[in-house]
Amino acid sequence: MPVTRCPQGHFYDTDKNSSCPWCGVQNLDKDMTHSISDNVALDTEKTIAVNDHGTSLGDALPNLEEKTIAMNYRNKNSVSTDGATVAIVKKRIGIDPVVGWLVCTKGAEKGRDYRIHTEKNSIGRSDSMDIVIKGDETISRVNHAFLMHNPKKNTFRITNGEGRGLVYVNGDDVSTFAELKAYDVIEMGDTSFAFIPFCNDKFNWTEQKEAINDHED
Repeated sequence: MPVTRCPQGHFYDTDKNSSCPWCGVQNLDKDMTHSISDNVALDTEKTIAVNDHGTSLGDALPNLEEKTIAMNYRNKNSVSTDGATVAIVKKRIGIDPVVGWLVCTKGAEKGRDYRIHTEKNSIGRSDSMDIVIKGDETISRVNHAFLMHNPKKNTFRITNGEGRGLVYVNGDDVSTFAELKAYDVIEMGDTSFAFIPFCNDKFNWTEQKEAINDHED
């Protein structure tokens, strides 16, 4: 063990210390210095460790805080501040209204209705879906089908999703997409639904909003 003596008379191991550890921490312990350099990302909000001599690492590394602040600033500004995508109808009239329903006529949830909203509606067993179908394991958990409402033309159609199961409308399988009319029968797995539109040639939410605005003017 190589031992040397500093000008102040202290003895120390030169394999472990680059300079006398008893005279201050101007030169840090080698092991400590390596561990700090290996850990690149340090959070400024965390307490900086204090060594045995009562001096913080911040005093020994004056540039550490500035580098950390710069890193946190870049990370903060790299996160997108854009909000969630808003449907056209919701943006125009301020609400996301129902445009139709599916009514379960056969299956584990027979008698239940499911709201259809404007534009694209995902269908599956997962709670993350827009239309959640429970109790039928033959329906894909995610994106078994997509039911779409076109707010410009006030039309509805349905298409297969990303799962293995097919979608049938009035007994015919959907190869690309199928236009939906009132009381069409939709089948997915062991479950059947009746399609009930609300928006049609007699009513749509956008025209309703415009009519209210004209009346107020």
